[in-house]
Amino acid sequence: MSLNEIPVSELHTLRDWVRWAASHFNRNQLFYGHGTDNALDEALELVLASLHLKHDLPEAFLDARTTREEDTLLAANIERRVQQRVPLPYITGRAWFAGLEFEVDESVLVPRSPIAELILDGFHPWLSERPVNAVLDLCCGSGCIGIACAYAFPDALVDLADVSPLALDVAGRNIEKHGLDDRVRAIRSDVFEGLDAERYDLVVSNPPYVSTEEMLSLPQEYAHEPSLGLEAGEDGMSVVSRILADAHDFLTPGGILVVEVGASADLLMARYPDVPFLWLDFEHGGDGVFLLTAEQLADYQDLFEEA
Repeated sequence: MSLNEIPVSELHTLRDWVRWAASHFNRNQLFYGHGTDNALDEALELVLASLHLKHDLPEAFLDARTTREEDTLLAANIERRVQQRVPLPYITGRAWFAGLEFEVDESVLVPRSPIAELILDGFHPWLSERPVNAVLDLCCGSGCIGIACAYAFPDALVDLADVSPLALDVAGRNIEKHGLDDRVRAIRSDVFEGLDAERYDLVVSNPPYVSTEEMLSLPQEYAHEPSLGLEAGEDGMSVVSRILADAHDFLTPGGILVVEVGASADLLMARYPDVPFLWLDFEHGGDGVFLLTAEQLADYQDLFEEA
């Protein structure tokens, strides 16, 4: 179905557009993994975001009529989602993480890490009994993890580090969006190499960890995301191994490192069979996130440097 074939004249209200778009998405068997997990939620977010509306609007608004200009915009956004398989947040320019809204574009990954659950829980119990003065979001992309940490730890200074200048531009806009310029800064850094002798109570990272082979099998939607944020060498471990080798030098005593490696967890354990990775459980779904303390990283420093 082309743009001209969308029955615009028969779609009058927000509710009409949501229902029709959901059916259209189902008919075209879209992949959902960038903020929603089903056609109806995807359609609702597309319609609301396209028209600059929030999800807490009164239900009666769903029966409000759309204008001709809005109809044209909705039809174009729906077809971009279907025909080009563009992830919805890149169409709307917004994504949600840890209950917060972030600006996104195709220079950063769409926020979706289960680490959000850890942030909302204040990384309990590992950081519950100590002050958190400094946090590093490594490979920050949009900055969503670090900015959410700034909300969770209101007394902490937060650094957002990424090698991509384009990603740092987005992160900078999100810092400004959330009014955190006084506590959060964006720094260009290739893993730890652009950082000074900083020490953090928490280093948290959702780095690239997809293997070259796995990249070829990802749904079409992922082709719109920056490969720099996804692919990490033949086995997907090139960035994670660098993080493990140097993280101890950037943690305070008793500090923790939290890293997402997704489906590469088995490969990581095979590479470092003697390391006591703590694999975290999530109530709301997700896996492949490990935690190591500063002391554990020091204990296995030689092993990490050799790998």
